[in-house]
Amino acid sequence: MSDGRRQLVYWRTLMAALGDDEANAGVERVMGELVDDLDLPRLTLDPRASVDQIVKRKPSLEPLLALPDTDDDWGDEGLMRTVLYLKSVLNVFGQVGGESVTAEEYARWLDDVRAFERASGYRPGTLMRGQGSGGGQATTEGDVEEALREIGRGAGLMSEPEIQAGLKGIEKRLIDRMQLREVLADAKLAAKLTPSMALTAQLLRDKDHLDGPALRNAKALIKRFVDELGDVLLKQVMSADTGPIDRSIPPKRVFRNLDLKRTIWANLTNWDPKGERLYVDRLYYHHKAKKQNKTRLVVVVDQSGSMVPAMVNCTILASIFAGLPRIEAHLIAYDTTALDLSPWVHDPFEVLLRTQLGGGTDGTCAMPLVLGHITDPKNTVIAWISDFYDNRELMPMFTALVRSGVTFIPVGSVASSGYFSVDAWFRKELQALGTPVLSGSLKTLIKELKAALP
Repeated sequence: MSDGRRQLVYWRTLMAALGDDEANAGVERVMGELVDDLDLPRLTLDPRASVDQIVKRKPSLEPLLALPDTDDDWGDEGLMRTVLYLKSVLNVFGQVGGESVTAEEYARWLDDVRAFERASGYRPGTLMRGQGSGGGQATTEGDVEEALREIGRGAGLMSEPEIQAGLKGIEKRLIDRMQLREVLADAKLAAKLTPSMALTAQLLRDKDHLDGPALRNAKALIKRFVDELGDVLLKQVMSADTGPIDRSIPPKRVFRNLDLKRTIWANLTNWDPKGERLYVDRLYYHHKAKKQNKTRLVVVVDQSGSMVPAMVNCTILASIFAGLPRIEAHLIAYDTTALDLSPWVHDPFEVLLRTQLGGGTDGTCAMPLVLGHITDPKNTVIAWISDFYDNRELMPMFTALVRSGVTFIPVGSVASSGYFSVDAWFRKELQALGTPVLSGSLKTLIKELKAALP
């Protein structure tokens, strides 16, 4: 029975690759029953869904992406592993997008390549060395069909060099179908584009594949959006509530600070009823000085594929806070490696051009850089922006930060809409730590940062 179910998975994958929708309809119905029986998310059958999205929907599937320790893999767990593996094969070697390809579809394809690498027993990045070079020989539809037939016969897929060449060829075709590059090459057409978060995200993902006029026009569009969004966020920051009045500093003795009401009341004993005059021997002024303690703000941003809007928004926010007189701001971005962008924190445009958006997620790699910026824990604020689908070894590190006296602010994927998705395990653990994950709203983040900073 188990062997028959496995053959069903093979046949379904092959027919999906061949694009025979009429013949595949019946198989899809039976496959749906199998997916339900295995308690896999129905998202597994969606051709637009990446393996990463499926695993995020059901995190317990994540270990199944690794190769099993033994060959005895014919139970339900082994069958689920086969379904996920063939899903990655179909997503990587099958058709991606329509006549044109968006940057989001390209990023999702890269995610599936990473899932395919892991499920095939390769180290991350092994199959995509020189990513983005586009120098490989294009893989044809016949190559894909033959490879999938080999899987159905139980044979190996292809040799490592063949897979590498095929992936580079597919990648080149995907990038060639991103028609935005043709628009960017024409200055008049590029000038008609309206800067937006979606367009900025696509340009940032594709910037390494642009050159000449296309690259110049892309940079101009990114800068326009960064400047426009920066103006909006600056108003929000400056209009938010500020820190408490510092009454230890004497008020500035200028007319605009004069507290007229208090001055009159305090000098009423000096009223001369005959001359009808009030003799003032002391003036009172309003306190307006704020505490000037320099606070260190460390903004840590997950720059994986799902976090592009957060990276853009938080880069701009960090630059705004860095411009405040009482703040020493630092910016760190990470995926599976971390980058300290603090030297450029005042220039969000330069920061974004230096980031490599996309990739996996492992926040532990950012922690050494974070710790390097902490000299006075009680005068340090750390804003960690992520969807927290991350390495669980981060949690004891977060706990240590909080216990040291650091003000720790975990924030969900920051987007203008406020919508965000956060890993349920991290949400529960951070709640128990007393640092619940904040809403992904930009206004909420600004309010919290203003409250935490002097």
